[in-house]
Amino acid sequence: MADDDLKIALTDPFDYARVIDAPRDVVFRAWTETSELKKWWGPKGTEIPHADNDLRPGGTFLYAMKMPDGAEMWGKWKYLEVVKPERLVTVVSFSDAKGGMTRHPFVPQWPLETLSTFTFDDEGDKTRVSLSWIPVNATPEEIGVFAAGHAGMTQGWGGTFDQLAAYIATLKR
Repeated sequence: MADDDLKIALTDPFDYARVIDAPRDVVFRAWTETSELKKWWGPKGTEIPHADNDLRPGGTFLYAMKMPDGAEMWGKWKYLEVVKPERLVTVVSFSDAKGGMTRHPFVPQWPLETLSTFTFDDEGDKTRVSLSWIPVNATPEEIGVFAAGHAGMTQGWGGTFDQLAAYIATLKR
């Protein structure tokens, strides 16, 4: 899928940012290296039993997330842009174990695809990680569900960023 194939939804993006107490190269590596992602990715209490990360434009990050109750969810990112250590642009979807696109397991009206832009900016010896997230190739119903879900997204992404910050704090730099 090329960038010009994406139909951006006409809705406000979901924006979230957090300052992480580590230099940008450390944060970017934690965000992009499979062995590190498996240690922190996802909400608290989840495990990542499977992760393949082909970090290049056109590559994918395919992962399984095991919930505390034992349920497993799969997700996939397709990288559109990789600018180390500054920026990642991905098309995100839920998937099956083979990387085939699936519906959200709990919210079937959720957009099949979303566009995530992550930026990593120096703030002294810390890093500001910013996310801008928007539905792509979405129906009006999917756009509405996405727009109505910003509070839940703040909670979900907040928990994920908490996990990242806690993991970074364990690293010896």
